[in-house]
Amino acid sequence: MPTVLLVRHGRTTANASGVLAGRMPGVRLDDVGVGQAAAAADRIAAVPVVRVVSSPLERCRETADAILGRQVVAPASTIEPGLSECDYGDWQGRPLAELAREDLWRVVQSTPSAATFPAGESMLAMHARAVEAIRRIDAEVLAEHGQEAVWVAVSHGDVLKAILADALGMHLDHFQRLHVDPASVSIVRYGASRPQVLGSNTHAGDLAWLRPRVEEVDGASRDDAVVGGGAGPQAPRS
Repeated sequence: MPTVLLVRHGRTTANASGVLAGRMPGVRLDDVGVGQAAAAADRIAAVPVVRVVSSPLERCRETADAILGRQVVAPASTIEPGLSECDYGDWQGRPLAELAREDLWRVVQSTPSAATFPAGESMLAMHARAVEAIRRIDAEVLAEHGQEAVWVAVSHGDVLKAILADALGMHLDHFQRLHVDPASVSIVRYGASRPQVLGSNTHAGDLAWLRPRVEEVDGASRDDAVVGGGAGPQAPRS
């Protein structure tokens, strides 16, 4: 089962000004976001990744470029429309403080599966296409590079929260319990039995432990969870 690093783009001019950017063109990383993307790239540089997949929007492509620039061996790089930001329709470009006064805001907070943005996308549709994209690409990585491969997906806050909710077996109505900060790294492994979430919304720390390593347990399949928790990534090889 490959490992996917889910990276949110760094902070943008819209984030800093409290505007819901959505799919507006020209929304780029601000100076803080550039630094955040560089820091995430430095963390990921310890791991040889085989593919970097990005949302089509500029802020994600800029973050993906930072990650690509720190890899010793250049991985494949692709754009994936399924990882694009939610289509917020008429909400796009409006101040968050203004949107918080609308009835739909409360629906998004409490029962997002019932939320459809005016002239835009439903959160259920966003969830479905994002999960489909991640699982499809993970299967491609497995077929091409094997079960120890590591790859990166760069996307947006709500999109990544929806992907994490799926990996955790959570209903979409609970996805607001999760938090995904700019340039944070979350870590998921998909397997035949179940996904495993190795980390969520991480900001710091050496990721070298993600280098290919297999914990073997007699009688267990590679997808099995080790009863008791196992010896961890620093366990010596047998």
